[in-house]
Amino acid sequence: MGARLARWPVFPYDVSVRVSLWVSVVVVAGLFGWGAWQRRWIADDGLIVLRTVRNLLAGNGPVFNAGERIEANTSTVWTYLVTLGAWLGGSVRMEYVALALALTLSVLGVVLAMLGTGRLYAPSLQGRRALLLPAGALVYIAVPPARDFATSGLENGLVLAYLGLLWWMLVCWSQALRAAPATRRGVAKGAPNPASSKYFDGALATLAGLSVLIRPELALIGGGALVMMLIAARGWRRRVLILVAGGLLPVAYQIFRMGYYGLIVPGTAVAKDASGSKWAQGLTYLTNFNHPYLLWVPVLLLAALGAVLLTTRTRPWWVRHQVPRGYGWLARTVQSPAAVVLFMFASGLLQGIYWVRQGGDFMHGRVLLTPLFCILMPVSVIPVVLPDGTRFTRETGYLLAAATSVLWASVVGWSIWAANSPGLGADGTRVTYSGIVDERRFYSQATGHAHPLTAADYLDYPRMRAVLTAINNTPDGALLLPSGNYDQWDVVPAYPPPPDLSPADRRALETPHTVFFTNMGMLGMNVGLDVRVIDQIGLTNPLAMHTQRLTDGRIGHDKNLFPDWAVAEGPFLKTKQWIPPYLDEDWVSQAQAALECPATESMLNSVRGEMSPRRFLSNLAHAYEFTKYRIDRVPLYELERCGLPVPEPKNPPYTGMPATGP
Repeated sequence: MGARLARWPVFPYDVSVRVSLWVSVVVVAGLFGWGAWQRRWIADDGLIVLRTVRNLLAGNGPVFNAGERIEANTSTVWTYLVTLGAWLGGSVRMEYVALALALTLSVLGVVLAMLGTGRLYAPSLQGRRALLLPAGALVYIAVPPARDFATSGLENGLVLAYLGLLWWMLVCWSQALRAAPATRRGVAKGAPNPASSKYFDGALATLAGLSVLIRPELALIGGGALVMMLIAARGWRRRVLILVAGGLLPVAYQIFRMGYYGLIVPGTAVAKDASGSKWAQGLTYLTNFNHPYLLWVPVLLLAALGAVLLTTRTRPWWVRHQVPRGYGWLARTVQSPAAVVLFMFASGLLQGIYWVRQGGDFMHGRVLLTPLFCILMPVSVIPVVLPDGTRFTRETGYLLAAATSVLWASVVGWSIWAANSPGLGADGTRVTYSGIVDERRFYSQATGHAHPLTAADYLDYPRMRAVLTAINNTPDGALLLPSGNYDQWDVVPAYPPPPDLSPADRRALETPHTVFFTNMGMLGMNVGLDVRVIDQIGLTNPLAMHTQRLTDGRIGHDKNLFPDWAVAEGPFLKTKQWIPPYLDEDWVSQAQAALECPATESMLNSVRGEMSPRRFLSNLAHAYEFTKYRIDRVPLYELERCGLPVPEPKNPPYTGMPATGP
């Protein structure tokens, strides 16, 4: 395979083109890497991934809590990539492994995007004096959230590297037809024709198929690339190869997901109801991303640059030459540079529309970075063609070169301004009505660390050190609930073991601790794997995951399970004297009764029951049903939904009338 790909023809760049491209790549990569390092951090959500990695390395499986099969991470590839890095790194802290991987992949993604665009322009610059200068790449790295999420411990860097590699390979694939010398009877004998290389098609199809495992919504891009390849392929054998290569890994993992987790999508998609829509919040998120940086300015400048570039070319990159026989009009149209450029631009718009429909995110700019990157890739570098008199008069050539230079200088000027922008300003660390914050600055301020990188850094976040004290003070186990003063935890004790047990039997009956809190990453990484960490928004809690999405909840946090359920489902003391005063004893008993709903029991057994071939097949058969299943977060309403009797109230309802009787 390596020998075949090594024969890929290289377009004869002019020396000035080649040198300027690599200088641009080195400068942009250096600036991006340096800028990302200056804003280095690991997000709380990044620590969620590391908790799963800890369980994997401990032999508990790809879960967040041992004994409960919840897929708490959106990116499958990122989870296993960090696991591999942590395994190879040995004693190196997982946080540093995630940091190094994220930063390296982020920079690599921008480099691959620039090289792919440089190759896109190569045919039109053969024999020309020109410079390839960074444009769209500068715009991307200038946006502060792009540098924030280059090291956040999340999969953003992996997404950039994936899209950059896919773009480079698609450009190569689109130019294969024009690169193949043709004779009257077809391709010249012995000529390197990557268009007919099954190895390249297999590699590209495999990469496209991985999209859904990088992030589920990237299936829109990877799936589109596979469709283009199927249309352009010659013969059914090549189409079968593309289908098998593109579908093998995602289909195999989908079967595993359905059988192991009992869902057809990642647990995060159920927790956030990714199929729902919140257009108004999405438009607020888009405005929140655009306003601090005036992103419409570089869009207009780059559009003007594109218009000038179309005027200056002598051999446009969309013109095909020497097309081998056997390629029909549709195949030639699809397997062309113009189609690939249009595809990537449209993919960016589609990704943006998807996230606006979904409502965006609570982290400033994060989910719109991918659409922005896709849209900017075709102009990540732009050529400044020096006049040579081949098409225009020398005066016209200088005029067009000057116009290109002025527009490019304007892009550079905007980039310098945006890179130093204060972003959201004072509102960046306040959770306002929009629910959107500058996540890096928020946690830097809350922890007192300019660069919170490790789980230990998050011990300075309110409540974190106190949870360790509360766990040590309850050796028999307890449910810990966050109190309102940010320094303590409310404790619901577990049922104490019989006093006459031996120490060995007491240890065998010990009830593990359960902590109910929103910030599962910092919490999960600062406690042992024997401590169950659950949340009210459903990323790690199967009950909260299957509640209905709140209409006006904070985006990304718009499920909110009452803590009464956590008391009800555990072996905790449930009487009024033991539960905090903000909980209702009747609600706890109603929630306990609601847990006996047959459909709820089946859903919980799918993730808590012992894994066996029978359980796997049962989950596989009912995965769609479990994915769609929802419960009501109000215990009384959930009892009514299930048709179960309501327990007798332990306390008389408040009527406003004075109490009667002795």
